Amino acid sequence: MESDEAEPLAAGARRGPNLTRRIVQDLGRAIVTEQFTAATGFPFEAQLCEQYGASRPVVREAVKMLTAKGLLRPRQRAGTVVQPESSWNLLDPDVLKWLLDRDFSIDLLIEFTEMRMAIEPRAAGLAANSATGPQRAAIVKAINRMFAAEGGEDDPLEADIAFHRAVIEASNNRFMRQFTDLSEATLRFSIRRTNAYAGVSRASAVDHRRVANAIVEGDALEASTLMRDLIAGALQLLLAAGKQPPRPDF
Repeated sequence: MESDEAEPLAAGARRGPNLTRRIVQDLGRAIVTEQFTAATGFPFEAQLCEQYGASRPVVREAVKMLTAKGLLRPRQRAGTVVQPESSWNLLDPDVLKWLLDRDFSIDLLIEFTEMRMAIEPRAAGLAANSATGPQRAAIVKAINRMFAAEGGEDDPLEADIAFHRAVIEASNNRFMRQFTDLSEATLRFSIRRTNAYAGVSRASAVDHRRVANAIVEGDALEASTLMRDLIAGALQLLLAAGKQPPRPDF
């Protein structure tokens, strides 16, 4: 099944990683939007080769990548089978983006923000203890971008995301760092929503600077508490918009 958004491929783009990535994006989005399901079936390899003008190795690599994301599963004598949503890797940034593109779900953002509550305050505390000079500089740079955005000199969304990425990177925790791409994919949706619910055009640079100052000054408890307050505020806005009761503070 061909995406309505697909454009003809130039001859030079018919092979290699760019084409593989495009096939992954097209087919992944088609699976998540239920254009392909276990009931309707998934195209055969030869069909995909013809559709994309791709070689078999390129198509196989794309299918392998979608299988790693939990969207597909090869079965002997049954071909490639589309998997149910319960099998998808929701921690994969692509899968999460496709889900958010499919049908905006405030419940999905609430659940993700609750996960942020479990990770980012701790990351801020760790950053206060272990951030290197360049990592602290990256956090300060992101804050400066947020203030510049208030004057129309930077993009407020990109500046906000840069701050949260910089804090997680500065935690120097290898597992937390794996969270950065996933966090960015969701923040691109959630920041605009929470700002709209709060009746503001951008996040508060002043509130974010308080977190940054605590990290730079090495105050782990203060950094963790202030980051928790930031995310808790976003969570309460989402809960109110979703007509859900406030969560207990624990």
